[in-house]
Amino acid sequence: MVNPRERKNEAVTVEQLCDGLHFAEGPRWHDGKLWFSDFYDHAVKTVDTLGNVATMLELPGQPSGLGWLPDGNLLVVSMLDRQLLRLDDDQLVVHADLSSIAEFHCNDMVVDSAGRAYVGNFGFDLDAALRSSDFVGALKAYKGATLARVDADGSVHIAATALRFPNGTVITPDGNTMIIAETLGARLTAFDVSYDGTLHNQRVWAALPRVSPDGICLDAEGAVWVADAVSPRCIRVAAGGTVLAEIPTERNCYACMLGGDDGKTLFMLIADDSHSAAASNNRAGAILTTRVSVGHAGSP
Repeated sequence: MVNPRERKNEAVTVEQLCDGLHFAEGPRWHDGKLWFSDFYDHAVKTVDTLGNVATMLELPGQPSGLGWLPDGNLLVVSMLDRQLLRLDDDQLVVHADLSSIAEFHCNDMVVDSAGRAYVGNFGFDLDAALRSSDFVGALKAYKGATLARVDADGSVHIAATALRFPNGTVITPDGNTMIIAETLGARLTAFDVSYDGTLHNQRVWAALPRVSPDGICLDAEGAVWVADAVSPRCIRVAAGGTVLAEIPTERNCYACMLGGDDGKTLFMLIADDSHSAAASNNRAGAILTTRVSVGHAGSP
């Protein structure tokens, strides 16, 4: 059901939790804090509910998606070298090499309850396309990207192909459905998930014209919060595409996550620009929060 007050942005209080970030992505609520990757600081960081930011680990590559194995070990996507890293006894080791599958920089990830990691990638050089004189032509030539599945033993498999910039991903609490944002496809796409982690029955879960869905998270009513990478807003979407709520974010919103002790704090990660040249040279990234009525569900 549509909440008219939320949809009209009435009585919505948005607060800044922290700022001074380069470009924050991959937010995950874990052990009482929000974990996230700050791309151009080459660091995985946390922020608590009082806004205290801490660097948990540094890596020479560019970190993106985060997740945890059932044994509690942290997984980190290393974008530029197309690897999935694992934190073992305070040492980062290669959990899987994705270079045989990933067409370009690796990106966001979701880890399921069995320890399977699904990792997307750009599929092409987005920065070069944005700098070109024919961005529309570059998009028409874009063949899409391959979604990788990394099993708990580190083996790498093709999960899906020809996705138009696979990005934020969620898995429903029963483990049976995956929803993934296709940023350049202006849609959320769903798959059924088999017992062995294979994906099938690909379908459009929500068409989102004029939206570039980036990071997403799932709530307990089955709606998806979507960070809109080309607009200063985070929207709540129902299956089929109805927008149930819209939260203004001042700057473009690139990721979101439900967390807090009751799962009803919506964290929204914003920045002036996503282009590497701009984001790496300033600290205009920030994290905003607002309270919502429906809490977190599923993975991550």
